[in-house]
Amino acid sequence: MLKLSVSELSTYRWGFEEDVLHYRQAGFSALGIWRPKLAEYGDEKGLELLAEHGMSVSSLQWVGGFTGSDGRPFRDSMHDAFDALELAGHLKAESVVVLSGGQSGHIHKHAMRLLKTALREMSEAAQAVGVKLALEPMHIGCAHDFTFITELPQTLDLIAELGLPNLGLVFDCYHLAQDPRVLHWLPEILPYIHLVQLGDSKHAPMGEQNRCLLGQGNLPLPQIMHLLTSHHYNGYLEIELLGEELENVDYNTVIESAKAWVESCT
Repeated sequence: MLKLSVSELSTYRWGFEEDVLHYRQAGFSALGIWRPKLAEYGDEKGLELLAEHGMSVSSLQWVGGFTGSDGRPFRDSMHDAFDALELAGHLKAESVVVLSGGQSGHIHKHAMRLLKTALREMSEAAQAVGVKLALEPMHIGCAHDFTFITELPQTLDLIAELGLPNLGLVFDCYHLAQDPRVLHWLPEILPYIHLVQLGDSKHAPMGEQNRCLLGQGNLPLPQIMHLLTSHHYNGYLEIELLGEELENVDYNTVIESAKAWVESCT
């Protein structure tokens, strides 16, 4: 049985309580938490609300910016990451999504050194609270402000080099399935995938993410779903839908149609 959740980025204008209530009403029992929404609602109140409605947490998004691309010094980004990991432990989140930060004027070697240092330090803290670290590679067409990790092989090499027991990756279909080779790679990399995010698109990213309803784009999502089920992937499938294409689509339609599409594939 695949575990299905919704990323709160899919319902950007709803608040945290609205997300929990609407997701539960639509038949979901888990969500991917976007930290600003929970912070605005209140961490303690949020924990109580999740418990009241029997909602689990597939991921906490996100920690990172270790290169200083968002203007914070490295140590400030690390303090924020440790706070997020502590929160993830209280939430019993399955994973915390990690974005390196953009290269931000650094040479690649130095940016990579900052990321490796951050991952090593976070790994111990994450292990102490029982959560996984999920490093997210993004398509180069929209990654600039968020991460310099843009290729799947690059991500896997980094994970293998560090050898941290709780470090894996986010397989976001919107970013990674733009490359048709992922269909050949997917069975072999499944052990390293901590979170699958479901997104579709009609064209590759060009500046900003622009996703469409699942099944209405050009990505090989049915083949990916088949590979995940046939190879017994047991992590979360987190629906993440955002962008100009969806701005005028009712949020209930977004999440309900996504759930129906996933169920039609399984």
